[in-house]
Amino acid sequence: MGYAVVLGEALVDLLDGELDGERVYRQAIGGGPLNVAVGVARLGGAAQFVGSLGDDALGGRIRAFLTAADVGVAGAITAPAPTTLAVVTYTGPEPDFRFYGEPPSYGLLGPDDLDLALLEGADVLYCGSIVLLQPDTLAAARRAWSLAAGLRVFDPNVRPRLLNGPAALEGLREVVAEFAASANLVKLSAADAVLLYPGEPVEGVAAYLRELGAGTVVVTLGAAGAVLAAAEADPVRVPAPKVNAIDATGAGDSVMAALIADLLLDGEPEEPSGWADRVAFALRVAGLVCESPGGATAMPTRAAVQKRFNT
Repeated sequence: MGYAVVLGEALVDLLDGELDGERVYRQAIGGGPLNVAVGVARLGGAAQFVGSLGDDALGGRIRAFLTAADVGVAGAITAPAPTTLAVVTYTGPEPDFRFYGEPPSYGLLGPDDLDLALLEGADVLYCGSIVLLQPDTLAAARRAWSLAAGLRVFDPNVRPRLLNGPAALEGLREVVAEFAASANLVKLSAADAVLLYPGEPVEGVAAYLRELGAGTVVVTLGAAGAVLAAAEADPVRVPAPKVNAIDATGAGDSVMAALIADLLLDGEPEEPSGWADRVAFALRVAGLVCESPGGATAMPTRAAVQKRFNT
């Protein structure tokens, strides 16, 4: 089994809550790609995080956290900026993120900062999320994507508050199409699908991304499971297990992590039924994540998933 390179952002989430009757914000190391990298490691895979970290105490905490989680940081640079903060609140089924910090510490990785040997040796390359809205890091992601010798996986992980009007949304839509066209796997949420392709059913979005060139597409639907479009088969729905959810932070990232971990273990399934089994496992991972508070800290081990769901 080789390793996965996860290229994207790391930051600090401030989670809205209460303590002793007062409103408080609990710090949690986060960022969708960071969650993915930690999730891969917890599930028994090897992961390398590639991105830019702030040059302050919080950036140091993120680096130490990744190291403690057995995620490699050889490809992570320290950038001259304070660590970006994301205030997270829940006003509906999807979390709402407001970002603070300019320039964003996560968007300062450029093409010349890449460790080319690290990228070329990876069995899986993940790109995606909000770093694709930053010109330098988008250029770095494009270069990494072009150098990848292994499997390519992509997750747009859209954050609407970072899109300044219709032109920005159209630009992101073009970037999504660009990466999806040569991806072995694309994972997105139903919220991503609605924002990127309004009015289209999720099955239609999955089929469209397959038509662009994506090998397999998974659209997560929260408690309703996921839509899977694999090979030439029609999109199918994979149900999620029933769980006692208390916090959905990182659930979608854990699906991506589980799919990457299994790609590292066994490569791509040859039949659509093999993908369905993997998505079902990934949804069990996400279900267990939802039963614990936090994002990266809630990522479970494979043994914990098997114990929770008696598999």
